[in-house]
Amino acid sequence: MGLWPLFAIPTLIWGSTWFAIKFQLGVVAPQASVAYRFALAALILAAWCAATGRSLALPRRAHAWMALQGVTMFGLNYVAVYEAEARLASGLVAVVFSTIVFMTPFGARAAFGVPVAARTLGGAALGVAGVALLFLPELSAAGEGGTSAIGLAFAVASPLVAAVGNLVSMRMQRDGLPVLTSTAWGMGYGAIAVAAAAAASGAAWTFDARLPYVLSLLYLAVFGSIVAFGTYLTLLERAGPGPSSFVGVATPVVAMLFSTAFEGYRWTWVGALGVALAAVGNVIALYPAQPSAGSRAARR
Repeated sequence: MGLWPLFAIPTLIWGSTWFAIKFQLGVVAPQASVAYRFALAALILAAWCAATGRSLALPRRAHAWMALQGVTMFGLNYVAVYEAEARLASGLVAVVFSTIVFMTPFGARAAFGVPVAARTLGGAALGVAGVALLFLPELSAAGEGGTSAIGLAFAVASPLVAAVGNLVSMRMQRDGLPVLTSTAWGMGYGAIAVAAAAAASGAAWTFDARLPYVLSLLYLAVFGSIVAFGTYLTLLERAGPGPSSFVGVATPVVAMLFSTAFEGYRWTWVGALGVALAAVGNVIALYPAQPSAGSRAARR
């Protein structure tokens, strides 16, 4: 699979999950919903690995990294997202999460010495600016304080924690850990960590048996977790932290389309300009990562 499909699949799926998460809120505590989601995803992915002959046995030293990946990428990151969406519009949370495009490359620079391409930063700046224009009213409302301010704090914490998870994933890939198997372990560790945090905080363990909650849980576990993370982590391995982190910029554009269809978002010329800037930023940030025809042929 080429880089563009690896970029498009998690972008389209995660763009829809911002809306799907809304069906998880209200009855079940956010920590419980996150634990259910990734426990289910871990079990399904582990079963798939076993059915396709992929061994789940990994070196003992790898489990520390997989546990750290689980806590950051599949655990606390999503608890912050759910808490933020309980207080803010899903589009705003998506906008704030797009700042991961800056956090991950600079973190990779500090941790691994990976250079940050100027074109990647320029494209990311255009993308973030475009996404911010899409949700300018929500950003203005958050500045008024109160519930919106608390939600914004959770929204900012989410990409910070997720960026750490990206760096851990890079380290795991450098150690040669298989993506699907290590992801299954990481999701399992993430579910355990969130469950422990829920127990420590006294969160109630309930379940909403109504169809919207159950269907959204299945969608988030299978597509939002297994399929999206599988393709995203493969993109991270092949393209590096800069272009792969740009998924966080493109995803809110898709989220905005869902808001248009299901939440009554009304387009303005400012919103249209935001879409254009995000699209241009995508091309600028991703094009340098595309291998030439000669280099592709050399690898066959």
